[in-house]
Amino acid sequence: MEQNFFEYSDYQEVNMPFWQRLLITVGAMLVASFLVSLIWRSVFNILMPGYLSGIVGGLTALPVWEFLKRIKLKDKNMN
Repeated sequence: MEQNFFEYSDYQEVNMPFWQRLLITVGAMLVASFLVSLIWRSVFNILMPGYLSGIVGGLTALPVWEFLKRIKLKDKNMN
């Protein structure tokens, strides 16, 4: 019986390591907070309060973290 190339793979899917998810999430938080701060300053011509920046960062972190938990990386199977 002939084996289809797409049915067998030497690779297995693994979750993204915690440190990579954390690094990407913190980066996304900083970028989102910075961009919203720039928009805030251009619209209102005053600095954005720190607590609003924290809210923006926190609200950005939630979906980014959940999305990164679903990403599967291919790892060479050693069996």
